[in-house]
Amino acid sequence: MAGSAEYQKVLEVGRPPNIQKLFPHSQALLVSGKVIDRALIAKGKAMTMAANGRSYFVIRGALLAAQRANSAIIIEIARSEGGANAYCAVNYWNMARIVDALCNELGITIPVAIHADHYGIKQESDIEPAKVEIPSIFDAGITSIAIDASHMADDKNLLANISLNSCIPEWAGLETEVGEIKGTQGLSTVDDASFLIKGLNAYGICADWIALNNGTTHGIEADGQGIQVGLTGDIHAALAPYGMSGAQHGTSGNSSERLREICQKTATTKANVATALQMVSWGLEVNDYGNAILDDSGNFKKLDGEGVTREMWEQMVAYADEKGWTGGAYKQLNLPFETKLLGQSREIRERMSRRVEEFVYEMLVNVFSAGDSADLAKELILKADSYDVGAKAECIEDLTEWTEEKIKERAATLDSDKGPEGDFDD
Repeated sequence: MAGSAEYQKVLEVGRPPNIQKLFPHSQALLVSGKVIDRALIAKGKAMTMAANGRSYFVIRGALLAAQRANSAIIIEIARSEGGANAYCAVNYWNMARIVDALCNELGITIPVAIHADHYGIKQESDIEPAKVEIPSIFDAGITSIAIDASHMADDKNLLANISLNSCIPEWAGLETEVGEIKGTQGLSTVDDASFLIKGLNAYGICADWIALNNGTTHGIEADGQGIQVGLTGDIHAALAPYGMSGAQHGTSGNSSERLREICQKTATTKANVATALQMVSWGLEVNDYGNAILDDSGNFKKLDGEGVTREMWEQMVAYADEKGWTGGAYKQLNLPFETKLLGQSREIRERMSRRVEEFVYEMLVNVFSAGDSADLAKELILKADSYDVGAKAECIEDLTEWTEEKIKERAATLDSDKGPEGDFDD
């Protein structure tokens, strides 16, 4: 389809202004996150992967899988991973360039959103610097963002989202979050989520996705509890008048059966996958949950003939041992080893990406039901004749009932149990 008149029309009208400016001659269809969300809604009982691009190999494999599946997809990186204090070589400022280059190299024609995940606001003093930094990442090609002020109290979370909204283009995909991802502790409630979304609506802000603390964790899911589907569905149903879709964080560690249930019984259209893709690319053995399998000594099991070479893996393990990193902390190997991995032979580089491709393809087609959502996204762009498909809901709430003073009063009535304090970063 790349050379067709229809595809050229989609390229002409579907790419947001920042993408057109950065890549004027590109054949890559980089789009707003709103387009991706809307396409999965049109597909029905489906969600697509937000593939966490911790490395070049993950991004390459995810794009190839989405092309095979004819699925719209999101490539993302979180602020902790790819912000100013990154532990990955892929970051907010180079991710769009990497994706665009790969799409043109590989002939990728499915729609791709470039998402800044977990743009964390952990205290009020983070807000003013964010007003400078957020425009810089859109200048660099971001087309969708998650404002994550869930680390703060409910009123401060809402007020931070309102304050930062002027920094985000109206056409861009927008995600918000209520409740830090803490597993079974401090679970989100209908009241918590409704407070955030209703308050945003009063200010004319219609987020595309809401992320919840609905029972899962980031990284390696160990207890088997995973996503609480019933809770998620109840919250999504309560937010339906506001056009909300769900963003499911911590997808790695949940079985295919549970993820299919999420598709069937909730309004989730975006499923974040990070840890599993990293482990798969390295050539570690993983189970159906996407969890890396440990041997009797508690060490990761490296598969022969998959991922990095045995020699490279031994270097990575030695480096981690020196730093005292175990389990999920292995994610910090991404930055010091990216260039070493890029310096491997072509055969090794290709098998790293190929294993990611096979894993992502299976998830998109047989678990997330995202196959052929790419065509729906293109149809939406052509119907709108624009890169901006607009908001999903009108302003319902009365702004006079959501002044800063009344926001604080309302927040004081909410359940204050947010779970234990600690480092619950993505």
